[in-house]
Amino acid sequence: MFDIEGVGVFLGMDVGKTAHHGHALTPAGKKVFDKPMPNSEPKLRDVFDKLKAKFGTVRVIVDQPARSAPCR
Repeated sequence: MFDIEGVGVFLGMDVGKTAHHGHALTPAGKKVFDKPMPNSEPKLRDVFDKLKAKFGTVRVIVDQPARSAPCR
């Protein structure tokens, strides 16, 4: 079992070459975010900061297809 104490929201991100999508749930399972995500680091940080300000700790889970460019 995973320790989720202190996590305010789980943000699942489906990433692609040109577009990303995010879906966030509270530990209780309430959907609080379901939107296209920006494709630049500064704009992604803005989304993370907004979620953190509202919910506290954000745990990010990334689904990256094998054909996407590797992260560096």
